[in-house]
Amino acid sequence: MAWTELCYEYDGSFNGLLCCIFDSYTRRETPVSIRTAEQGQLSLKPVHTVETVASHAKRITKSLQARTPRALPLIQKAYLTCLPDKELYIYRLVQKLYREGPSFLKNPTDPVVYPLHTAVRHLAGELEKLRGFIRFSEFDGIYAAEIEPKNRVLPALRSHFCSRFADQPFLIYDRTHREILLYANGRWKISPLDSFTMARPGKTEAAYRKLWKTFYDTIAIRERNNPRCQRTHLPLRYRAVMTEFQNESFFQSKEESASAPSDMRHLIAGTDQ
Repeated sequence: MAWTELCYEYDGSFNGLLCCIFDSYTRRETPVSIRTAEQGQLSLKPVHTVETVASHAKRITKSLQARTPRALPLIQKAYLTCLPDKELYIYRLVQKLYREGPSFLKNPTDPVVYPLHTAVRHLAGELEKLRGFIRFSEFDGIYAAEIEPKNRVLPALRSHFCSRFADQPFLIYDRTHREILLYANGRWKISPLDSFTMARPGKTEAAYRKLWKTFYDTIAIRERNNPRCQRTHLPLRYRAVMTEFQNESFFQSKEESASAPSDMRHLIAGTDQ
């Protein structure tokens, strides 16, 4: 019996993607695209809306782990990347795994593995940079930062920063994917958040910002200025949210600024894991 070709629409969650794989095999359908409702479906093929069912996702997880311990970590990381049509690439990898076994996963040049392997390497590089480039500001005992990553990095950064700030409430807002990581009292959550405006700093925080800016400017050796080398080690796209590259208004305290201060404690309140 020939398999039917359809477009799959899911909720955008990792479990939802696993349910797409489950539905494909139980319904004997081949998805020509796997996208969320927000992304839309650019095809004349009929659309199947996949329901996220925890038991279905668990069955796929178990079947992947039974075949090889390499597959699930790879697709979990690939799911966080900015690779276009990553869902379809992940589906094809799982399809080949079921059909041929896991030996091809050891070959990063395999045509099915290569796009995902490359995307995961890009994710790893971005994570490494962000661990050093994220700049936190302190607001009445809460540390806050903003980032603009290409990949969906908060789930991968969570463990690192929750460990570093184990006894300190903090938040990191991802402007690109409009979601926020919140941590307090040993518990965390990642939630969607359409918009976020950082509070104005107090006098002490504003002073620390100016001090960091002064330090950055002072250690620079003008005679050895090499913009090309600087862009290699610190790409321009990271600088929009780094303290040392901000304009004068960033260093004004709420007492000096005409804008009204905002309270971020309501975001931290009720944090749960």
